[in-house]
Amino acid sequence: MPPCRRSASGYRGVRQRPNGGFYAKIRSGDLRLSLGTYDTAHEATRAFDAAAWRLGMPRLQMNFPDVHTLQQALDLAPPPRLNSAQDRAEHTALQRRLLVAQEDEQVMAEWRRRHPEDVAYEQEYWERHREEDTRRHREERLDMRRRKALACAQADLVNAGGRSFFTEEDERWFDIWLSASDDTNDDDDGADDWSDWD
Repeated sequence: MPPCRRSASGYRGVRQRPNGGFYAKIRSGDLRLSLGTYDTAHEATRAFDAAAWRLGMPRLQMNFPDVHTLQQALDLAPPPRLNSAQDRAEHTALQRRLLVAQEDEQVMAEWRRRHPEDVAYEQEYWERHREEDTRRHREERLDMRRRKALACAQADLVNAGGRSFFTEEDERWFDIWLSASDDTNDDDDGADDWSDWD
């Protein structure tokens, strides 16, 4: 088997994580063994070499050629990470949440199987809700277009020397700045849209 290529960390079996830690992993044939995350690339590499010695991998696939025995590799490897009581409590809480979520999914699947009429009613409800939202949105856009058209017509009238029925302080003058296009973007950041002023 050809030797493992070196990763960007400069060591075999060690990769740098985005958070700055170093992750060690042995991959050999069908074997995939995660060795954990370490603070430095050197620690992760020593852990990789110790595991490689234990698995009987060829020395060519190890990172440090100066290690000649398993005992030397174990002596140089970092100590295993100690899990604190807080780590165990957090892990237990996450496991409980996972179990609750899995039970919820099972209960909902069973409910959907037993009550298909309720599922159909819920789907119809949400379809009606979407249709009402679409209708309301279209009505709002139509109203905005009408208000904008009225404000623009009044502005054109004043510019031509006529007199508007809007007073100078009338807030309807601001309707000139409304966007009346149908192109709405859900992730609009509120920036001015000058597309109506071509």
